[in-house]
Amino acid sequence: MAVVSLMLVVFSLTTGEFVVSGILPDVAGGLAIPLSAAGLLTTAYAIGMIAGGPVVTLLTARVSRKPLVIGLVTAAVLANAASAIAPSYPLLLVSRVLAGLVVATFFAVAIATAAAEARPGKQGSAVAKVALGLNLGIVLGAPLGTYVGQHLGWRATFWSVSAAAALALLAVLRFVPDRPSPTTGRVTGELRVFTDRRVQLAIALTAAGNVGVLTVFTYLAPLLTEVGGFPASAVPVLLLGYGAGAVLGNAVGGRLADRALLPSLAGLLAGLAGVLALAWLGAGNPVATAVSTVLLGALAFAIVPGMQTRVITAAGAAPTLAVAVNASGYQLAAALAGWLGGGVIETTGSPRPIYPVAAALTLGGLGIALYSLRQDRRARV
Repeated sequence: MAVVSLMLVVFSLTTGEFVVSGILPDVAGGLAIPLSAAGLLTTAYAIGMIAGGPVVTLLTARVSRKPLVIGLVTAAVLANAASAIAPSYPLLLVSRVLAGLVVATFFAVAIATAAAEARPGKQGSAVAKVALGLNLGIVLGAPLGTYVGQHLGWRATFWSVSAAAALALLAVLRFVPDRPSPTTGRVTGELRVFTDRRVQLAIALTAAGNVGVLTVFTYLAPLLTEVGGFPASAVPVLLLGYGAGAVLGNAVGGRLADRALLPSLAGLLAGLAGVLALAWLGAGNPVATAVSTVLLGALAFAIVPGMQTRVITAAGAAPTLAVAVNASGYQLAAALAGWLGGGVIETTGSPRPIYPVAAALTLGGLGIALYSLRQDRRARV
């Protein structure tokens, strides 16, 4: 139940991150601001995650795990409530930065806790259970939050996110065990983990392995309508298919990580690059586009448990900080994806070339996975 409780928190926080895109027109209209300004709310949240990951994790390194989780979730509850009552755009922007500040650290603590609670050899599956909250937040939470915002107002959406996090906090209070902080020496000593070549490669693997598929996901709507030939009304259904694939891929990826961590990651990244290439070739065919969308969701999330587990195993005594920085790296990849996809469209006049560009980027992640695998095998000889 401890892992389930943490998963519920991940669900609420993920909903809070992704739901904003669905209520942007409502926020813009409610505050009388341009849509482009409202879009910066997602950037503000990402900035909070990128900055908060290493900073908050270092500042709280000596705090026992359960009090830390309670404090982080409480901060998320209050920050989302502040978003709900923000009387102006600048204050709403600040509240989104504050909401993002605690997320990377919470994800890191949740993943490290799940891995520590797992039986030997089952860390990947435990991480996948926590990551399921991420899938459900995208598939279920964001659409529900958008529906609430469209019918009850955008402030009700943030109230809903705050309430969901508060309910998850009750489960945390009941089921999550307290563990001492893994930090026993100087807090700055935690930074030594980043001198480890395996940790550096693990974080690079996360960034390089995800940037391609994140670029496709960022521009999935125009890829489906302008290239795939679907009407706009079909996009939510196809996104549901992407999400369903993500849930399945997450579970399978966790089991594969338990059996053979780096070999499975290499195989999944190769498969992801192949599907991206096939999506490009079949982009004009609606059936091929629908199938590739589901497969992309499955493979995009099948790599997540293995990547997180790799960081934990490589970091050794400082897994929380490493996973927090890894989460910040993922957000940087997401930010790069938006810029990169926009550049491809401006250069070519069409979103279709995003597919082969994403495939090439994913091959870069595959190269890092294969190099890491070779280094591990050499170390065992």
